[in-house]
Amino acid sequence: MHAFHHPAEALHTPQFFLMRGRLRANYEIPARAAALRAGLAALNITPITPPPATIAEAARLHSQPYLDFLATAPAAWAALPEAGPEIVPNIHPSPEMLAQTTTTPAHIIAQTGFFTADNACPIGPGTLEAALSAAGCALAAAEIAAQGGSAYALCRPPGHHAYAARAGGHCYINNTALAAQRLRDAGATRVAVLDIDSHHGNGTQGIFWDRTDVLTISIHADPARYYPWYVGFAGETGAGENLNLPVAFGSGDDVWLAALDAALARLRAFRPDALVVALGFDASEHEPLAALSVTADGFGRAATAISALGLPTAICQEGGYAVEHLGPLLQRFLGAWNT
Repeated sequence: MHAFHHPAEALHTPQFFLMRGRLRANYEIPARAAALRAGLAALNITPITPPPATIAEAARLHSQPYLDFLATAPAAWAALPEAGPEIVPNIHPSPEMLAQTTTTPAHIIAQTGFFTADNACPIGPGTLEAALSAAGCALAAAEIAAQGGSAYALCRPPGHHAYAARAGGHCYINNTALAAQRLRDAGATRVAVLDIDSHHGNGTQGIFWDRTDVLTISIHADPARYYPWYVGFAGETGAGENLNLPVAFGSGDDVWLAALDAALARLRAFRPDALVVALGFDASEHEPLAALSVTADGFGRAATAISALGLPTAICQEGGYAVEHLGPLLQRFLGAWNT
């Protein structure tokens, strides 16, 4: 299997993370990518370094004002008196504010609240370069899938929480969505996105909400008590091609794989020409946030079942924060993928 990784991901080194009112170290660290590269090495897979995505390629799905913000925000933030080392919002516009204003935010503090969904996406000087490098990996994997193959993109930072005009949940550019769009642009009439990260793929759902050419499916821990909290519930259908399969907190292999069976049934009915898998290992039993309890065997069985669809597939890395377990989990997943 082809795999892609770009060293510029290491330029993104977020520090800020707020959890239940306490500041703690950020989980989304460069060591994640190093662990995943070790997993590839164990499979004798040497990742290729693709070109980063361009701003124009990111603008295929992301708004230009949002991309301009990511490009200009670090310098504007640094010019503030007593500015911290990272860009973190201290206010988000409420629905009432947005409904009552006609003013586009111009100050960096206002822009930060406007273009971020939460406090879990601190922006540093290297964030945009790292995010574009991750998107480049996703696009390269999509190119392999467009030729009928399967490929893995080691995307860091991840992407599935990024909306068209808003960062969130460690995500800035939606790698998975861009891979799906690249497959559409390459000639696939219908594309499916299967998200098996433990968090709902809310950004991907949002980007394709009004479209019927891309089916989005997400299997994730129940958002009634887990990020992103406000979306990811069953019954959110958009234009009709969105399926959410929330599972109970603490669910293990049996429940998670049963949800996967339901997802695969919907995929077959959709009859896509190509597939994008948003691969998150944060459903693992070893995760620090401990929402689900999927074993390494469960991930292997998932890979076997998904690959049995026989679809050209771009696999885009999303979450997974138990660093010492990421390499073996990737080894188990890709080792079970029937190419």
